Amino acid sequence: MRTTLSIRRAALVFTAVGALALTGCGDGGGSKKSGGGTDKGTDSAPTVTLPKLDGENISVAAVWTGPEQANFTKVLGEFEKRTGAKVTFVPAQDPIVNFLGTKIAGGQPPDVAMIPQVGAIQQAVAKKWAKPVGEEAKAQLTKNYAKVWQDLGAVDGTQYGVYFKAANKSLIWYNAAAFDNAGAAEPKTWKDFITTAETISASGVTPVSVAGADGWTLTDWFENVYLSQAGPESYDQLAKHEIPWTDQSVKDALTTLAELFGKPELIAGGADGALQTEFPTSVTQTFTGGDQPKGAMVFEGDFVSINIAQTEAKIGTDAKVFPFPAVGADSPVVTGGDAAVALKDSKGAQALLTWLASADAAKIWAEAGGFISPNKSLDTAAYPNDVQRTMAEALVAAGDDVRFDMSDQAPQSFGGTPGKGEWKILQDFLKNPKDVAGAQRKLESEAAKAYKS
Repeated sequence: MRTTLSIRRAALVFTAVGALALTGCGDGGGSKKSGGGTDKGTDSAPTVTLPKLDGENISVAAVWTGPEQANFTKVLGEFEKRTGAKVTFVPAQDPIVNFLGTKIAGGQPPDVAMIPQVGAIQQAVAKKWAKPVGEEAKAQLTKNYAKVWQDLGAVDGTQYGVYFKAANKSLIWYNAAAFDNAGAAEPKTWKDFITTAETISASGVTPVSVAGADGWTLTDWFENVYLSQAGPESYDQLAKHEIPWTDQSVKDALTTLAELFGKPELIAGGADGALQTEFPTSVTQTFTGGDQPKGAMVFEGDFVSINIAQTEAKIGTDAKVFPFPAVGADSPVVTGGDAAVALKDSKGAQALLTWLASADAAKIWAEAGGFISPNKSLDTAAYPNDVQRTMAEALVAAGDDVRFDMSDQAPQSFGGTPGKGEWKILQDFLKNPKDVAGAQRKLESEAAKAYKS
């Protein structure tokens, strides 16, 4: 279990993110620019040995699009150069388990899938789709990853997943000009966060942009409040459904969340507007319009930087960031991630897992921006600015104390399906935050069905 001391230590590291953001740290988007880190390129001595795979075709399925897909393709391109294999990116849809099921039923499974939920990895193993990780990839995992990241990719003691991409999902990004105009300061506690929001509202700018159309962002709101308020032990219990969603700790967290959701004047477009706002828009509308944006703050992970890069805002000057405010004694540290899982027993699939577990592979996307790696062997000088570097260092420093996204640990039918389960119930709660007890009953009913099946 994570101790209060370890949470506090990680929170202190994350606090440095806000301080570094004040210094002007360069670009955080999809292309490397000057500012933070040393670009060593990909021609330095390799840290991983890969087999020759001339003529072999390998397919990789992932839900990534836009800049994320483009940057992952760079990682695959270097693998092609080193092995001689040809790698094809297969665009997948959420929920990825359903997509993979269709491909497998049609006799066309990809060699490797990038799976974003722990629960989905467990489902892939239960359906006998997933193949165990080979010895070479396991050696890279042992060398480069904290035990928690290895355990997240394992089922019943057998390693199936290689966590390539991680996310720090405990950040609030904000429009610096809107804050300056309102005379607002970065809040450290939830109480201060609500006060700051009201101060910004009084200045004529709606304070918080919420991506309510994407239910996964609402689960992240809940998880950060819950982890900070209820503590890591209860978090672990709820993640495993060892305590019910009707528990007092869930009531407390939803009641806290209602302090924001229950004040439509604090949310861009009110509840109805938020429920029509998709994640990319929630970010871009925060960093367009100068000091009169549609929202002054937006909550989500380090990957927000990708969407900020699609605006004219510069990270560290126009766009700044602070840790998710502490509801209890400490700020929470919640993470997520995407794991590579082999669906074919082939030399090429195993070689790709080995590559993705290496520091060389992580370095390529780190240099491109919009990426954090749990790989502790990656030289953090590869990150393009101090903001991303600090977030990555904090993630690695947390080691086994990291807490993984709760909804991603749940069965996908409850924690990872658009329009259903936790996603839908929290969207309904955003619309009617007074009905805490009703939301709890629905969450428990859906969770009970999902975990039982």
